[in-house]
Amino acid sequence: MRRLSLLVAAVVAIGLATAAPASATPPNIPSATTAQSQLNALTVATQGSMSGYSRDLFPHWITISGACNTRETVLKRDGSNVVTNSSCASTSGSWYSPYDGVTWSAASDVDIDHIVPLAEAWRSGASSWTTSKRQSFANDLTRPQLIAVTDNVNQSKGDQDPSTWVPSRTAYRCTYARMWIGVKYYWNLTLQSAEKTALQNLLTSYC
Repeated sequence: MRRLSLLVAAVVAIGLATAAPASATPPNIPSATTAQSQLNALTVATQGSMSGYSRDLFPHWITISGACNTRETVLKRDGSNVVTNSSCASTSGSWYSPYDGVTWSAASDVDIDHIVPLAEAWRSGASSWTTSKRQSFANDLTRPQLIAVTDNVNQSKGDQDPSTWVPSRTAYRCTYARMWIGVKYYWNLTLQSAEKTALQNLLTSYC
């Protein structure tokens, strides 16, 4: 009887392991319907200046818990079978990048993307924020603002908005648009006209 119980427990454990997603999903991604309402409510404005911008005005990565900073926290959230050392650095695991569909086994191949880039936020209203508010934005784990992706894909995106850059993997474009809209809506950031058109097209074509 005990042997049978152990066998059942093992089968359940295997089932749970295979049911686990290859990558975690950033929290609070709005539904397509909610994203549409939020997009309609966002203010369209001319893009602001980059004058005075510095990434240092958006302090990151900050300590989240114990020895773990924001980057390490997202790596653990978005990875599979992630093992960390006493400094919270990921020593093994795998990371599926939904932008391009590639899986990586080294954390050094993965960047943490700000869905709405820091420079884009600066041009959209964050230039008038306090440094404390910009820090909260740059390390926002509550909204769908941070995600682990292939490093060179993140670098090719740079500070572009969806009018000039979207994930190459078309299956993720609906999710990407919803995340972008949700972040801009929560943080009360403005949109450019071309950006709004691109987001509307993404919702219409992919959601």
